[in-house]
Amino acid sequence: MKSIAKKIIIWILTIEARLVLLRYKPKIVVVTGTVGKTSTKDAIFAVFSKFFYARKTQKSFNSDIGVPLAILDLDTAWGSIFGWIKNIIVGASHIFLPTRYPTWLILEIGTDRPGDIRRIAKWLKPDVVVTTRFADIPVHVEFFDSPGDVITEEQSIAYSLKKDGFLVVNNDDEHAVALRKELEMKSISFGVSEKSGVQASHVETLYEEDGEHKKPTGIRFRADYEEMSGPVLIGGALGVQHVYPVLAALATGISQDLNVVKMSAVFGEEFKTPPGRMKLIDGRKKSVIIDDTYNSSPVAAERALETIRDLEVVGRRVALLGDMRELGKFSAQEHERIGLLAGQCVDLLVCVGDHSMHLSQGALKAGLPESSVYEFASSEQASIFMSEHLKENDVVLVKGS
Repeated sequence: MKSIAKKIIIWILTIEARLVLLRYKPKIVVVTGTVGKTSTKDAIFAVFSKFFYARKTQKSFNSDIGVPLAILDLDTAWGSIFGWIKNIIVGASHIFLPTRYPTWLILEIGTDRPGDIRRIAKWLKPDVVVTTRFADIPVHVEFFDSPGDVITEEQSIAYSLKKDGFLVVNNDDEHAVALRKELEMKSISFGVSEKSGVQASHVETLYEEDGEHKKPTGIRFRADYEEMSGPVLIGGALGVQHVYPVLAALATGISQDLNVVKMSAVFGEEFKTPPGRMKLIDGRKKSVIIDDTYNSSPVAAERALETIRDLEVVGRRVALLGDMRELGKFSAQEHERIGLLAGQCVDLLVCVGDHSMHLSQGALKAGLPESSVYEFASSEQASIFMSEHLKENDVVLVKGS
């Protein structure tokens, strides 16, 4: 019964969303990919909201119900039937009553199961499609026949681009580059590698020093496009994970003839990256916590571990790694592979969850001593352990689903 009610609600809200698009005709940016969608969507919105009247998808609501909610500017009602009825009434009011509607919508779109994005692509026709990264072993793969099927599903929205639309692709991702070649549309690329349309250079981690105490505070780099270059500062967060969203945002702005230097100025002290994504938190005993707890996937875990590996630290490098969900038959091998990488990057590894054994096995294979690898069934147990074993100046990465 709940399933039937959900389908009816989605159907009604989708019709309302389509009618609203027909009435107000906003331009639409869609962000797709298996990694980094929310950060990229937020970065694009940060730029576009300075130059246009724009609206973005809230949080990570990127499904067949999340997209209509974003278009209708509605919050999810979760399990409240009265809340959904109210949403339907408010959605209808946007169709029949005059309202000031955004000129740009910045929408994140994602898939849980086969057909999710294809159904949306039948009625959503973007002006710009931005691809982040397509992981070789993406999340949600357990519901698909193969990793390639997940990538195909995520990319399907690009085929709904308007004829005069613009494709913005990650030049450091082979799947995105292949899509660009296949579609042969107006396009621009971004990345760290050479020959990217918008390229990051001089990427560096910023530190604050107080005697022997040294802690990271953010990152800085330059965004280069043709003969122009703009400085970018990201405070309170770490990693190349935050470079790519900014580059994607600048490339998207360039597709609409915005100035690189003016756009770069958006990313400064006031810009806030999304929570739970490599965010820096001051811990006890002058420790630093890297909060990357929003979600975990093989690609995201790799980047997080590589970030802590490359940090200049006074104390130990510590990682608390939780399960990576929805990997299906690839779960055991991917957890062991991430454990192997962790064993090469950290001094202490704390594994939490159903797959902690596979993580620890990988770390031990990498040569991390048994005395530096611990397994726990729950985060509560891991928390108690860390409260007792935290040392001064430790840098602690916390990563999990």
